[in-house]
Amino acid sequence: MLQYLLKRLLIFIPTIIVISLLMFILSANAPGDPVELMLNKNSGNDGQSSQKLSTEKAYNELRHKLGFDLPLFYFSFSNSTSSDTLHKIPKKAHRENLERLASNYGNWSNVAAYYNTLRDYENSVFAIASNDSSAIALNGIKERINDLYKTYEEAKVAIYFSDIEKIYSSAPDLAVSAASFQKTKDAYATMQKNQNTYAKYIPAIHIYGFENQYHRWLFGTSPWFFGEEKPGDNYGFLRKDFGISYQDKRPVWSVLKDALRWTVMLSTISIFLAYILAIPIGVMSAIKKGTLQERATTTTLFILYSLPSFWIATILIIYFCGGDYLDWFPAFGLGTLPPDAPFTDRFMETAYHLILPIFCLSYGSLAYISRQMRGGMLNVIGQDYIRTARAKGLEDKKVVWKHAFRNSLLPILTLFANIFPAAISGSFVIEFIFSIPGMGMTTLQAINARNYPIVFTAVMFTAILTLIGTLVADMLYAAVDPRISYSNKK
Repeated sequence: MLQYLLKRLLIFIPTIIVISLLMFILSANAPGDPVELMLNKNSGNDGQSSQKLSTEKAYNELRHKLGFDLPLFYFSFSNSTSSDTLHKIPKKAHRENLERLASNYGNWSNVAAYYNTLRDYENSVFAIASNDSSAIALNGIKERINDLYKTYEEAKVAIYFSDIEKIYSSAPDLAVSAASFQKTKDAYATMQKNQNTYAKYIPAIHIYGFENQYHRWLFGTSPWFFGEEKPGDNYGFLRKDFGISYQDKRPVWSVLKDALRWTVMLSTISIFLAYILAIPIGVMSAIKKGTLQERATTTTLFILYSLPSFWIATILIIYFCGGDYLDWFPAFGLGTLPPDAPFTDRFMETAYHLILPIFCLSYGSLAYISRQMRGGMLNVIGQDYIRTARAKGLEDKKVVWKHAFRNSLLPILTLFANIFPAAISGSFVIEFIFSIPGMGMTTLQAINARNYPIVFTAVMFTAILTLIGTLVADMLYAAVDPRISYSNKK
């Protein structure tokens, strides 16, 4: 058993690494710019030079703090047109466009020269003091510059250059930046003239070492072992540092910690109730198969299992929460008592608010687990050793609960593997309907707000707990059924 356990734990390591890689790849390729989302603005599109520089400084400082100015992984496979320093370009849209330009023209030095002249041209435009007569024209140039940052198609670039030239002809006051514009056009023409389209077929590999975003996300910037913590260190996912929420800039663990306790409370109570009720019901249904009581129980369980939880939750709110009928239970939230209220009062109020959510989380599991228990029990009580035990004159109660019950638990233990992830992931629907700030509702809100650190941390937790649940179920198999052995002995 110990040898099997060690093997499974060793398998968990590469499994978790693969899961973390998938989560990281998804987060790195998620739409939107997290830095702009946290700053709640799109920097550099309007305003004066001082405002633009201030915004870019805040953007770059936050990007550096989050580690987004590092390469993504330990190495990268690409072609000879790409640059090993492209990750240093702040804006994601700019990086993507530069990659396309490098692929189209095959000469990174010329692409970089064009980008730098475009940056210089933008700075010269923002340095112009606008007045009432030139404000519209100046904003038009800024819009076209922003378009050029995101455009790699020659036809569109030609149109944007033509638009800027028309603006200059109609607004002589802006001619101070015309020379910089001409340099940008010349750099683009050089890039077109000296293109090398065959370069993209030459493979290249870039090595970055441990200074990359994935390493920082998983292990942090401090030593991977639990050494001395220093101010400013980043400690990574494996050391309970899950990043920063894009919405309120709080540490992700601080956000999830508040939600986790409510989800664990709800899940633990509902799972306990489901198992403690479903197992006896399933056993009794198997023993009394074909009786009126068993048929009534089976019909009731089928009805419960077929009813969706969101519909039941809505019906309960309408009929029992002060709608058009009874006002027995609160419909939303967890109560309004302050944290300094007596514990007994807070406990009673919270328990009162959780009655309906727990019912909605429990009844479906109750129906399903009892059906699985009934099936396992029916399969066991037909075995020869059960008939032998009865032939020896043992009481039915002893035959059922001592001999048959233990061996009929295997289907239930298989379901038990899902308890751990369910206990932490929560129920999106129930928590949302009853306004319970648990993991389900928190994750749903994070998905809607594209708050990816919270989403991917919740997914990572769920994946890890799924592995743990599978291992625990395997251990319980051997505990309840002596025929199952994980040793190598024959």
